[in-house]
Amino acid sequence: MLFHLALVSLASAVVAQDLGVPLSWREFNNSRPLSERITIAQNAINEMTPQLDSSTGEFNGLGYWQSGNVWSVLANQDHSAGTTTNKALVVNNLNLVFSRWAHYDQFGWWAQAALYGYRAYGDTNLLAHAVDVWTHVTGYVITAAQAAAGKNPNKSFTIESTCNGITMAGGVFWRPTTDDTSVNSITTGLYLTLSAFLAEYTGNATYTQAAILSANWIKNHNINANDLVLDTVDAQDCSTSPATWLFTYNSGKYIEGLSVLAVVAGDTQWSTLMINILNAAVKTTVWQGSNGVITEGASPSADNDDVGFKAILIRGLHEAWTRNPSNTALRTLIHSYGDVQYNALLELAATGNTYSSSWLGPPQAFTSWGQLAALDVMTANIDTN
Repeated sequence: MLFHLALVSLASAVVAQDLGVPLSWREFNNSRPLSERITIAQNAINEMTPQLDSSTGEFNGLGYWQSGNVWSVLANQDHSAGTTTNKALVVNNLNLVFSRWAHYDQFGWWAQAALYGYRAYGDTNLLAHAVDVWTHVTGYVITAAQAAAGKNPNKSFTIESTCNGITMAGGVFWRPTTDDTSVNSITTGLYLTLSAFLAEYTGNATYTQAAILSANWIKNHNINANDLVLDTVDAQDCSTSPATWLFTYNSGKYIEGLSVLAVVAGDTQWSTLMINILNAAVKTTVWQGSNGVITEGASPSADNDDVGFKAILIRGLHEAWTRNPSNTALRTLIHSYGDVQYNALLELAATGNTYSSSWLGPPQAFTSWGQLAALDVMTANIDTN
């Protein structure tokens, strides 16, 4: 069945946005009861936790940003299931990693985990960690004044004030080194999401304005004609990454940030944009076939960054589902796409409670990166199914 939703575009023109579920998708529903879905997700988590290095708070076989995302899933599992099963692990280890390093996370992955932990458990120390990272990362955000002056105090080069005639304000530099010129969607999307959540939890309008500025940067500079989020803009000369650099996590994190921003800002332009990005992300052929199963990051023999990207898309879809309870068409689309991934993992890629990073299979023995990629699917389906 096809659903249609009339939306108002950012240019105030009325358009018809087709949120229908493609009938070519593989198994876009299932009948597992809530209790079984909670158990499946927790069992997947339980296969991962033995890989914890208790001296660092990170996980064997994963990079540091991927380890941060394990803690995100554990917190979100408890939040969705209404449990505290993972609370001690999440709280103790997030406090550990933030005690080991000042501003532990330059990008915001671990700060995101801390915010999810705060949402799940109400632990104010976790909120404080997120604020600390936000304050640190803010030094690498191009402000309106810096864009106009062509200078960021942490960078040694001249910034282009505008690219294609639009201010560079709101973009977030990728690396903190003084000579790195890249501003990209994932760092900007992370900052947007971090800012929007902090605005929601603190009521501080400073965070709201920061989120809006970064949301506008991605909207103005890094979305292609197909509503997919692009990767990088060079702040020194306005050159861009190849148009083929399309990754699930750029769209996924933007979807999540916009979902929160639409609520805290009370501005429907952000939910309208979010729906356009989401609809494009779940229907593109860039990272999935006509059956709808995500093929990005299929790496059975070795970890790489791509393996963890698709989990971020699923998490963003979950947030959009949660924050749009009256949009039946949108929620049906998210539910169906989630079930496609869920059923593929359980039927094509599972060995007991462990999962291959190739969601089309075949099954394989446990790997940390394969398990990481599957965790968000299992946890999101507690709600979206």
